[in-house]
Amino acid sequence: MDIQQTIFMKVLNLYAGIGGNRKLWKECEVTAVEYDPEIAKIYQDFFPDDKVVVGDAHQYLLDHYEEFDFIWSSPPCPSHSRVRFMASKNGDYPPIYPDLKLYEEVIFLQHFAKCKWVVENVRGYYYTLIEPTEVSRHWFWSNFIIPKEKINQRCHNTVSTSTKLYGFDLSKYKTEKRKDQIIRNMVSPKLGLHIFNMAFKEPQTTLTT
Repeated sequence: MDIQQTIFMKVLNLYAGIGGNRKLWKECEVTAVEYDPEIAKIYQDFFPDDKVVVGDAHQYLLDHYEEFDFIWSSPPCPSHSRVRFMASKNGDYPPIYPDLKLYEEVIFLQHFAKCKWVVENVRGYYYTLIEPTEVSRHWFWSNFIIPKEKINQRCHNTVSTSTKLYGFDLSKYKTEKRKDQIIRNMVSPKLGLHIFNMAFKEPQTTLTT
């Protein structure tokens, strides 16, 4: 009797946070990289079968990019965001340089990665250096087509510590970090699934590489 074996894609999830983008992915082996040990522990609780690496996602990408079928990278967004920029203009925060590791990763993946990949960030306050696709207030750079459909990405000014937004409940965790901010930093699971499906499950009419 033939036994059909499911082939799991190897996925690299960089700057993973607590895993909002990853929540609805199926049939894949995920390696998640998160520099903050507390956040990494929460991610591991929600996704116990994933391999979680506490470390520098930027360096991990350089060292391991050839090992995966799909790479998702979400570099830190504050230095690019319109909200942080306006707060700096109003004197609430000191001005900071935009972190150009975002574009380092896009350029690197464009020229060296053979797998499907996507780099995600918030819609920035400046004209982009490399043209992205905008979906639901996010910018995406990728080597596959991402239709510009609107996906529900709820944004909250305050989120209670017992929230179950997108199925994540942080009420049991003791942390000095703002739990509402942890939640708001997530990419919604529906948007994460939409991007994942575009990479593998939908027909492509044009190659962008």
